[in-house]
Amino acid sequence: MTIREVVGTAYREGLPALAASAVGGLLAGVVLGGMRAEFQAVPGLLVLVPALLATRGNVYGSLGARLATGLHQGLVTANIREADNRLYRAVVAAVSNGLIASVFAAVLAFVALTVLGDSPAPLGTLVGIALLAGLLSGVVLSATVVVVVFAGYRRGYNPDTLVGPIVTTAGDVFGVAFLLLAVRIVLAITGVG
Repeated sequence: MTIREVVGTAYREGLPALAASAVGGLLAGVVLGGMRAEFQAVPGLLVLVPALLATRGNVYGSLGARLATGLHQGLVTANIREADNRLYRAVVAAVSNGLIASVFAAVLAFVALTVLGDSPAPLGTLVGIALLAGLLSGVVLSATVVVVVFAGYRRGYNPDTLVGPIVTTAGDVFGVAFLLLAVRIVLAITGVG
């Protein structure tokens, strides 16, 4: 391939994903900007947001990378109906890692804020929000990663090119949306707010 062909392929594969990333990032920002009441009702939530969003990108980006590698090596078939246990185990591991990281982030935020003399929300509230948001976004992100990687691969795209921007964007959009939902559910259950 010539340099021109390589550049053309890179732009053809990368630009749509990057454009979706920009739009998704703006959407996530709009939702986050509308969460003022939730941030006031749950002290410490704002500290937790970056950790939860970073976790989504890292955990599910890793899932996408594993799937892409499996496709390139012929270990995974780009068809969900023909998937073997490796795909299901990878998804379960990703969701489990996401939940563990969410709980760890909530506990760490609580401890850090307490040590710094702040008054965060009760630990159970922060952990409940992190767990619920982690579970909901984990299920949706796993499905998104599998569908995007498999569909892209079947259409001749390099899944490695798609994984980064799509997973990051989906992680931000679904992460913020499910965080808002989790806060509202936990506050309704606990009777706070």
